[in-house]
Amino acid sequence: MIRIHDLVPGDRVRLTNFGETAVLYRRKLLSFGLTIGTELSIIRVAPLGCPVQVALRETHLTLRKDEASQLQWERV
Repeated sequence: MIRIHDLVPGDRVRLTNFGETAVLYRRKLLSFGLTIGTELSIIRVAPLGCPVQVALRETHLTLRKDEASQLQWERV
C-alpha cells in the first residue's frame, strides 16, 4: 500500500482504495473520473510538498496531501 506522500514525479500508480476519505471528497474525485483501478501519473510536487499535480485521462488535477492522505495506491 502506497500513500500520496510516498509518490514522486514520474511515478505511475493505480488507485486501489479510497480508504477512510470523507464522502464529499470521494464524490469530488469520482466526478473528476478518479475511480478504483484508474491509473495516473505524478507530474510534479509543489516546493513545500503540497499540492501534487497528477495526470489522469488527459486531464491534470492537483490533490492536497492532507485530503488525499487516505487514498491507497499501487505502482504500475
